[in-house]
Amino acid sequence: MLYKYNLLQLWNKFTDFQETQLEQTTILNRYVRILRYTERLPTHFLDDAVKIRDWLLSTTTRQMAWLLVNHYSQCCQWAVISQLIPDNPFEPLKTKQAKKKSIGEDRRAFTLEQRDLIIKAFENHSEYCHYSSLVKFLFWSGCRPGEAFALTWGDISSDCCQININKSRNLYRILKSTKNGVKRTFPSVRGSKLQKLLLDIRPTRSDLSTLIFTDKLGDPLISAVLHKAWNGQRYKSNGREYRYLGVVSELVERGHLPFYLKPYATRHTFATWAITQGVSPDKVAKWIGDKVETVLKYYCHPNVVEAECPDF
Repeated sequence: MLYKYNLLQLWNKFTDFQETQLEQTTILNRYVRILRYTERLPTHFLDDAVKIRDWLLSTTTRQMAWLLVNHYSQCCQWAVISQLIPDNPFEPLKTKQAKKKSIGEDRRAFTLEQRDLIIKAFENHSEYCHYSSLVKFLFWSGCRPGEAFALTWGDISSDCCQININKSRNLYRILKSTKNGVKRTFPSVRGSKLQKLLLDIRPTRSDLSTLIFTDKLGDPLISAVLHKAWNGQRYKSNGREYRYLGVVSELVERGHLPFYLKPYATRHTFATWAITQGVSPDKVAKWIGDKVETVLKYYCHPNVVEAECPDF
């Protein structure tokens, strides 16, 4: 059958339409990513839908092939409704989603000793000490990293005892709402480590729109910057692979930490130890902007109930 448009053209039109329906972050994270795959296809003719599917199965994972074919089908179905093409050639090619490996999210928490060891290591690190205040804030508030990246001094009360968390910054440095759209106020206890931290780093004079946490150049933070400081980086040059350790990965490599956890573990650590201290699950859920069911399911670790309580 002769189609007026090919797949690449339809995907661009479909993306333009979706931009009126979805957040910009969704367009960047999903539709632009799929566009890159689409541009690399061996053919864009809709008559070659089977060839496209088979090529994806042979060159990508089954999971990725499933995702792309189903998105192409969604795109073509929209095109049919929009009267751009007469039928959807990808509809009969859709398959069941491949089962993901049951790895799940690692929701383990650091002990208080491990938490303080990480903080001290950041403070003393020659390259990444700039991020020690951010790491402290994440450990002591349970704030999501993206939410911390978006905080300005206008979000902090004059006595640094009230922190208004109402936005987030994604990997493209774009501001958006919090993960679940919930705005919340985190209470920093007077005299606590968290209040003292904010008082210490608050500039004597600053615009309320000034970011609290930035990279070394004063630019907005993104997760990649924190991950580099936390875990390090790998890159290839002239056929050789180089690896540079971050603060936490170095602690693991030297045997000072028994295991590696991602930066998000700062949130898990806060929630776990708040529960351990005896704070009610509904209050912890309110503080961290999560559901009570999630707090009960993931943060009531029996292996820490005997340990020392943190200072909030």
